[in-house]
Amino acid sequence: MSTPISITAIASISPMGTSLEEVWKAYQKNGHFIVKKLIGDKKEYVSTLPESARSKIDDLRNSDSNYKDLDNSVLYAMYASRIAIVKAGWSYTENFGINIGSSRGATALFEQYHEEFLTANKTSTLSSPTTTLGNISSWVAHDLQTTGPEISHSITCSTALHALLNGIAWINSGMANKFLVGGSEAPLTSFTISQMKALKIYSKEDSPYPCRASDLSKKRNSMVLGEGAALACIEGIVSENSLAIIEGVGYATEPLEHSVSMSTDALSFQRSMKMALGPLPPSEVDVVVMHAPGTILGDQSEYNAIQKVFGSHQPLLTTNKWKLGHTLGASGMFSLEMGILMLQNQQFIPVPFFGAEIVSKKINRVMINAVGFGGNAVSILIKHPTSHF
Repeated sequence: MSTPISITAIASISPMGTSLEEVWKAYQKNGHFIVKKLIGDKKEYVSTLPESARSKIDDLRNSDSNYKDLDNSVLYAMYASRIAIVKAGWSYTENFGINIGSSRGATALFEQYHEEFLTANKTSTLSSPTTTLGNISSWVAHDLQTTGPEISHSITCSTALHALLNGIAWINSGMANKFLVGGSEAPLTSFTISQMKALKIYSKEDSPYPCRASDLSKKRNSMVLGEGAALACIEGIVSENSLAIIEGVGYATEPLEHSVSMSTDALSFQRSMKMALGPLPPSEVDVVVMHAPGTILGDQSEYNAIQKVFGSHQPLLTTNKWKLGHTLGASGMFSLEMGILMLQNQQFIPVPFFGAEIVSKKINRVMINAVGFGGNAVSILIKHPTSHF
């Protein structure tokens, strides 16, 4: 890292709540937020926003006539971004950059417009601009009245952490000193779930844990979709307001035998984790927040990669997808939020499948992993701000 980059705020809206206090309380509970809900004409396992959070999105939608036709993926990002910049002490109209991504974008709205087209052989005036993936950052910038650069992108499930990489690159280049980064996803539609089922990765578990993310003994895939948005404010300074310091970043891809697969030892993860570590000894990392989507191959290959990289200095391992579901393009930022909360509260959050007891250990550094279709892995190493001085 050529310039010290700090995270000065993080905010989210998810099945776990709409504030860091609510999210932390949710992590203290043993249960999960996955339910069976009617999606289309079938009941499916999903992790959905609670009514209290959904009412806040409805209020946002109704607050401006321009917002009534926006997809939830845009509104979730707008809601979380408002909270994030207030917590960071940034002012509206300030010249900060925005990079918010999504794997699926305006999923429900696109499907709605397409159904209208199939029925009437014509579509609504706003069908194109409101389903363009790039409109997430553009609408957030409009809502916050900022004049900085606006970037939206999709790199499947590593999208949010790629947004973080982009923000770091802009700050390191000197072209910006502040960036709002993250991901947003609203994928709970019957068509999207059908796509996951076609890949044979969606959960059929009839057990207390529908998603068995990081359970290396499971016999079948158990991915479950979730929804929400998570945004972080990053700055090219380190101060008493910093929640965490970004100490290292890594990224990698690998040649694939199949468009949705990765190697048994996850070479892309090995490379991204080693790059994020840099000269730091592996023993200095206390926790790894795994991507662990709940699939047999995905979970096992990432675990194998961690063993290869850390050797005898195995860090504590955790993930949040068994509790929150897989939020696709937003998932990496939810994992970063989890890492920050463990640093701030000095408490490890376990998974129920291994090391389920709460471990008492000082947490100085946390590594966060994400990977998407195509094997595009990202690893972010953060440390407690007091260790910087």
